Amino acid sequence: MALTPSNVMEKGVVAPQFTLPDTVTGKNISLNDVKGENGTVILFICNHCPFVIHVNLLLVALAKEYQKKGIGFVAISSNDVEKYPQDAPDVMKLHALKHQYPFPYLYDASQQVAKDYDATCTPDVYVFNGDLKSYYHGQLDSSRPGNNIPSNGSDIKKALDLMLLGQEYTETEKPSIGCGIKWK
Repeated sequence: MALTPSNVMEKGVVAPQFTLPDTVTGKNISLNDVKGENGTVILFICNHCPFVIHVNLLLVALAKEYQKKGIGFVAISSNDVEKYPQDAPDVMKLHALKHQYPFPYLYDASQQVAKDYDATCTPDVYVFNGDLKSYYHGQLDSSRPGNNIPSNGSDIKKALDLMLLGQEYTETEKPSIGCGIKWK
């Protein structure tokens, strides 16, 4: 498993628009459909990455907690399913149902959305404010598979809480670390 860090996204960049199929409902979902009144979290994930598997329970808990506060959540998989069939849309649906994702799990077949966001790894975590301007792009917390640090979402929670208070996030954003997106 290769360690790939997320790229930097400048604060204030407007979230690129997208419309992708939801693997659970089969409906096309746009950014505006998932946008929260107070902000939006966009997660680039996949089914098989050990880093994502490590945080699945946390992602569900975060979404449930912050959706109540007006934060929208969406997950996107952009992996090449020819080489990685375990990330195919039909398997994504089973994965989302098994883990009871409280957010849409979208499939980016062309990989264009991942390119538009300059996403590099799974998980790659983006937080946008209520105006869809970049607020935070970094790790969930310092936990990684095998490092014995509990996954509690401390970094993203701090960012979301400050954003909800209307304050700036001024700390250094540590990059997310995970498996590289599987490009075609």
